Amino acid sequence: MASAAVRDELLCSVCLSTYTDPVMLRCGHNFCRVCIHQVLDTQDEAGVYSCPECRQRSQKRPRLMRNLALRNIMESFLITPPTQTEAGIFCTYCVDSPVSAAKSCLHCEASLCEKHLRVHSKSAEHVLCEPRANLEERKCSVHKELLKYFCTKDAICICVSCSLAGEHWGHRVEMLDKASEKKKERLRNVLQKLTTRREETEERVRSLEERRRKAQEKASGEAERVTALCRDIRRWLDDLEKRVLSEISRQEKEESLSLFALMKKLERQKDELSRKMRHMEELCNMTDPLTVLQEPDTGDLCDPEEEGGDGDTGRHDGGETGE
Repeated sequence: MASAAVRDELLCSVCLSTYTDPVMLRCGHNFCRVCIHQVLDTQDEAGVYSCPECRQRSQKRPRLMRNLALRNIMESFLITPPTQTEAGIFCTYCVDSPVSAAKSCLHCEASLCEKHLRVHSKSAEHVLCEPRANLEERKCSVHKELLKYFCTKDAICICVSCSLAGEHWGHRVEMLDKASEKKKERLRNVLQKLTTRREETEERVRSLEERRRKAQEKASGEAERVTALCRDIRRWLDDLEKRVLSEISRQEKEESLSLFALMKKLERQKDELSRKMRHMEELCNMTDPLTVLQEPDTGDLCDPEEEGGDGDTGRHDGGETGE
C-alpha cells in the first residue's frame, strides 16, 4: 500500500517522474540511471561533478550504485492497482460495497473479509496469508505453483516442481516455516548482539558526556579561580599605587614647605643685608668725620644671630671688621 506522500517520494528530481532503474550517489540521493547520466555528461567539460539534490561536489565522476531496495519498491508500486494502493485490500467477493480483506487465499488467488473467511475451505491446499494485492509474488514465476520450500544452496524460495524437476533438483530444501524460523533465530541473535553493542555505545556516550561535563566544570572552576586571583592582584596593585603616590605627594609637599620657609628666611636676610650695605655706603660717602665716628661700630650693624646662621655672611662681615 502506497499513499500519495509515498508516491511523491518515488519521483526522480530530474525528470519528475517515478524512478526507472534507480541508482544512488555516494551522498545517498537517488535518480533514474538515464537522468543522472545526462546530468553528469553535461558536467564533463567543467571537470567538477555535483549532486542535483544537495550539490555535493567531487573532482572525479561519481560511481553509480544500483538501489535494489528502491527498485523492488518501484516494481511493487507499479504493479499494484491504484484503488488498492490508495484504499487498501478489499474482499474479492464483496461486489456491492468494498469491505476490507482479513486474509488472502493463495490457492483461490482471492482476498476474503471476515464473513467470507468463515465459510472458506479449510483444506490444506488453501493457504491463507495476510491480505496482499499481488498474490503472484507467492507463486513460482516459472511453474506458477505456490512457493512451499526454501533452497538452502541458492537461498531462494521454490515450488515443488523446482525441487523435483527444475534447476534446484537435488539441492537441500526446507519447509518455508522451518527456514523462516531459522532465519528469525539468526536475526534474533544478530539483534541481540546489535542491542548489546548499542547499549555499550550508549554507556560509552554517557561516560564521555559525564567526562565532558566534569571537564567543563573543572575548566569553569579554574577560570573563576584565575579571574578572582587576577582581580585580587589588580586590587592590591591599585592600593599599592595609591599608597606610593600618596607618600610621594606627602614628601614632595613637606620638602616644598621646608624649602619655601628657608627661601623666605633667606629673602629676609637678603633684605636686611641690603639695608645695612646701603647704610655703610652712606657712612663711607660722608665728609664729616664727626658724624662718621659718632655712628655705631660697623660690627654692631650685623645681626649676631644671622652671622651664626650663615657662615658665608659671618666670614664676609668679619673680614670687613678686621680691616
